[in-house]
Amino acid sequence: MKAPGQALLVIVVLLLAAVAAFGWALSAGSLPIDGKQVWGALFSGDTGMAANVVRELRLPRAVATFVCGGLLAIAGALMQVLLRNPLADPYILGISGGAAVGALSAISLGVAAVWVDAAAFAGALTAMMLVFGLAHGDGSWTQTRLLLTGVIVAAGCGAAVTLMLALAPDTRVQSMLFWLMGDASGAARPWPALGVLIVGLVLILPWARDLNVLARGEMSARALGVSVQRLRRVLYVVASLLTAVAVTLVGSVGFVGLIVPHLVRLALGNDQRILLPAAMLAGGVLLTVADTLARTVMAPQQLPVGVLTALIGVPVFLYLLSRNPR
Repeated sequence: MKAPGQALLVIVVLLLAAVAAFGWALSAGSLPIDGKQVWGALFSGDTGMAANVVRELRLPRAVATFVCGGLLAIAGALMQVLLRNPLADPYILGISGGAAVGALSAISLGVAAVWVDAAAFAGALTAMMLVFGLAHGDGSWTQTRLLLTGVIVAAGCGAAVTLMLALAPDTRVQSMLFWLMGDASGAARPWPALGVLIVGLVLILPWARDLNVLARGEMSARALGVSVQRLRRVLYVVASLLTAVAVTLVGSVGFVGLIVPHLVRLALGNDQRILLPAAMLAGGVLLTVADTLARTVMAPQQLPVGVLTALIGVPVFLYLLSRNPR
């Protein structure tokens, strides 16, 4: 762990970055809105076109992307501890694949957006329970068995998604592809997900000491009195639920859950008591900035936010790999 002063400085910088990202997300767009108008829309009860755009369109979208980024970053950090694998991300155990099968099934039927969200969440939960049941087997649950089960389930979901895209009507394919690449344009109800983010962080932080021990190895954790099997179940369930909510909210957004925990470790070390809240802030900032770029860089055309996170994530990951080739 880094010095307390350095950790506090990084947290303060992330908080300021979050405020700046929100300010940019609320002001940037095809209708430019200055800071005074944003303030009036949020805190002074202003009316008019600018205020309505801020409150009804940009604020829910900014909150949704920040929450989704925070959920994915926390889930990625937890998965990396659970599997003791630096390449683990929130989607590695098939949760995203299950959500994609549910969402694309609903989109192909042409149902309302709320039912698409419900189908995505149901698909994610189904994949979560399937992986848990198959990996648990006769009661023995190893990291390798869990990882292999998740990879197989994800592959099956990927095949189902490919089949649905091949059979879908042409009028539905673009909506399906945008969902698969991450699309925050329809995220009009982010407030329940914000509650999940807060509750999830509050629930997992008391386990932070045990996470620190488990990150050093299973034998060390058992020797220090950590109930490893119970902790693994907690990690799996919490990380899977956070991922399910994130995917339901914005769709499949890559690289956030993989890259952000590594960046935070470089800055703050591996103490989960600091890493988890810092990762939440960093993930939220990254996805909010990426979404703002996605809807402004080629305006009025909007890009899938997952494309921007991949363009950011690939060079960052290669840089991290070059710093630590082992």
